[in-house]
Amino acid sequence: MQLGKPDPRFISSPRAQRNFALAIKIALFTVGLLWVILIVDSVLGLGLLRFGLRPRQFEGLVGVFTAPLLHSGPEHLLSNSLPLLISLTAILYLYPASSIRVIPVIWLGSGLLAWVVGRPSLHFGASGFVYGLLAYVFISGILRLDMRSVAVSVMVWFLYGSMVWGVLPIRPNMSWELHLAGAILGVAMAIAFRRWDITPLKRYAWEDDDSVPEWFPLKETPPEQSSHEVSPAEPELLGSDEPESGMSDKDRS
Repeated sequence: MQLGKPDPRFISSPRAQRNFALAIKIALFTVGLLWVILIVDSVLGLGLLRFGLRPRQFEGLVGVFTAPLLHSGPEHLLSNSLPLLISLTAILYLYPASSIRVIPVIWLGSGLLAWVVGRPSLHFGASGFVYGLLAYVFISGILRLDMRSVAVSVMVWFLYGSMVWGVLPIRPNMSWELHLAGAILGVAMAIAFRRWDITPLKRYAWEDDDSVPEWFPLKETPPEQSSHEVSPAEPELLGSDEPESGMSDKDRS
């Protein structure tokens, strides 16, 4: 397995720098929006948690859209803020074309899948969305095999690899169904969009050089296929068809 080195002209270009700045701004805005919703809900006592996801209940379908926006308190949201900031920045910066399609699918799809298979309880929080984004970023880096994507995948695994336990029903008050649904969709989307957002790789001059070096042993041309001009003096050495002087016709047998 050989990792490709991204072209420095691509990753250091002004456009790439603008894209990175834009990705951070969108991620910060999203996290900030979640905190605003939590603060307003707490101060005004709106009870927005009632708009969470309720599996297999028709009125609970609204949670497909709203569940990632709702959290039980500052501690709950704080646990989701940093991984959401990192994963959303990574997917928007590294995979801008596919992220436009992947993000809505993970947001809505994780809720729909959890609505079908989830326990009859109230599910809310951005963790299912976060699991989907992290799974997409991690698997995409492995499939693309360029140094930048792989480096981000390793970082994601190093920081949040332990979150894999969140897809198992080991804590009664944790919506592992949302986690599992998001992770499944993230992996599926990474495989489906593996040929999108391919990073241009650095190429060296010798990779485009098709010339044969002088030291390379060439196959010699077979003697029977070689063309050779016979000089006028060579018939004497090779043997001539003309009789020598003083020989009769019967001597040429």
